[in-house]
Amino acid sequence: MQVSRRHLLVSGGALALLSACGGGTSVSAPSGGLDPDLLPQPNPGYDAWVAAFRGRAAARGISAGTLDAAFRGAGYLPGVVTRDRSQTEFTRTLEDYLAIAASEQKVSTGRAELRRNMALLREIEGRYGVPPEVVTAVWGMESNYGTRRGDIPVVSATSTLAYDGRRGEFFEAQLISALRILERGDTTPSRLTGSWAGAMGHTQFIPTTYQDYAVDFRGDGRRDIWSEDPTDGLASTANYLSRSGWRRGEPWGLEVRLPAGFSAGLTGRGVRRSSSDWAALGVTNANGGSLPGGTGSILALSGVTGPAFLVFQNFNVILRYNNAEKYGVGVGHLSDRLAGGGPVRGTFPPDRYGFTIDERKELQALLNRAGYDVGTPDGVFGSKTEAGIRSYQARAGLAVTGEPSQALLQQLRRG
Repeated sequence: MQVSRRHLLVSGGALALLSACGGGTSVSAPSGGLDPDLLPQPNPGYDAWVAAFRGRAAARGISAGTLDAAFRGAGYLPGVVTRDRSQTEFTRTLEDYLAIAASEQKVSTGRAELRRNMALLREIEGRYGVPPEVVTAVWGMESNYGTRRGDIPVVSATSTLAYDGRRGEFFEAQLISALRILERGDTTPSRLTGSWAGAMGHTQFIPTTYQDYAVDFRGDGRRDIWSEDPTDGLASTANYLSRSGWRRGEPWGLEVRLPAGFSAGLTGRGVRRSSSDWAALGVTNANGGSLPGGTGSILALSGVTGPAFLVFQNFNVILRYNNAEKYGVGVGHLSDRLAGGGPVRGTFPPDRYGFTIDERKELQALLNRAGYDVGTPDGVFGSKTEAGIRSYQARAGLAVTGEPSQALLQQLRRG
């Protein structure tokens, strides 16, 4: 969905992606249940707001029965406000982003899900024109193939944020749409759950987007994106992409090699040329063969010496889901991996610490071996890696910075 409509929030796919990183920042509640601050707390101001809201909702056609059922057990969630106020602007490099988005585990699981659901996904492709691997890649990015759908009551979350007022109008619109979902009978109040910001189901639709694009693929009378069965969630995603302009039979893009001396001024989505024009400038398919026909742009998000991608109209459609170019490349590259393609062929430049991704993985593995749990060595430095470095530095009598260095790596190698 467009950034102004859904990923205005840091929720759903962005958080599921980042929390999947072994050395990164965990943002999920413990699997045993919700955090205490995500349980309803007494708040007279919130209660007064709900009382006034009921009148506004009734004026917009929401029945008293739906309102009573929706708010029975609902309440003010202080943890939702905390999360809304403390969203971090993650600045992952493309290399880090792809290391998470298309990790070997994500690819292996996604290929298994693609095989398991292929008959369904072919039906969906027949109706909406979006390939199975693309729909599955969005599913993987948004909820890790349905394993991170969210368990926070949407009515409580959206009413809390509407009452809080920082984006009150936006969240009141989400709350009204959530009530319409209940009014229509698509699900029940107890099953109407999602992220702290109200993103729901297998592919993390916010209520207003659900209202406009969710589909009842089997015609059973309900548009059910919450159940274990992903049918309606996957079909709804394909419908969203189709109605956003997906071009049947055309690629999202592909990795390309740029010739030596390629001008950075020719990169970016603002520069569009035909594939034949790019080929004339020395741009080649990184996997061999000719460039596909069409008009596209060169993205070189790590600089012209790093991996580059020629992207077409369908890439822009993916950005309707999340208007971040790294996200679009992540979905596109993951879809290619699910279809049997290999890792990125281009070489990423060293990071700001002078590390390659293999050196970052080695540092994490050595910290684990030394007794500092930083999670799965994935080459992505996050809060767990920082904490491990700090603990190691403190024990070794070093300046405690939490930052990696080549000297630190050498010391860890020596044991």
